[in-house]
Amino acid sequence: MDGEPTAFGSAYRLLSGAVVPRPIAWVSSRGDHGDNLAPYSFFTVASIDPPVLVFAPVGHGSSLKDTPRNAIEHGEFVVNVVTSDLVEAMNQTAATVPAGVDEFDHVGIEKVEAERVDAPRVAEAKVSFECTLYDSMEVGSSTLVLGEVVYAHVADDVLTDGKLDTTKLDAIGRLAGSEYTRTDDRFELIRPE
Repeated sequence: MDGEPTAFGSAYRLLSGAVVPRPIAWVSSRGDHGDNLAPYSFFTVASIDPPVLVFAPVGHGSSLKDTPRNAIEHGEFVVNVVTSDLVEAMNQTAATVPAGVDEFDHVGIEKVEAERVDAPRVAEAKVSFECTLYDSMEVGSSTLVLGEVVYAHVADDVLTDGKLDTTKLDAIGRLAGSEYTRTDDRFELIRPE
């Protein structure tokens, strides 16, 4: 296929199938109608200094779902890293439920209060980043939500000598459609000087 995709659907399939694997931001937030938890696979690090993460849900304005709306309106949220032991629960929180339904309760996920932001986090997550809203902006049919990391939770069992050890963190990545991947198949390349 040469040239530009001719329709949104084909562009989505091309982009989501070729830009892989994508990490998953399992975002928890608190809003006027309670707590929310939802996965977003258009997610990455935007900056190291200051530390800023970005996730990009489809929609903007009144079409935003609860989680990104809460993050923007209340200015705080938590990004939980999805690992293989949590992938089934994460998938259940992707279900379409009525606005205001607490996905923690709906799916049976234990939540704990964050340390520095007014939002819950996934108790069993190996890594969680507490964020304050850095900025948001509409880009085409999506909204970029940027969060400055103000506190990080890292489980002891994924640390080696006090540092995050990626060989111990079996993070899950999104491919296309219903396909996911684990990060336990790794290889090393030394960067040339």
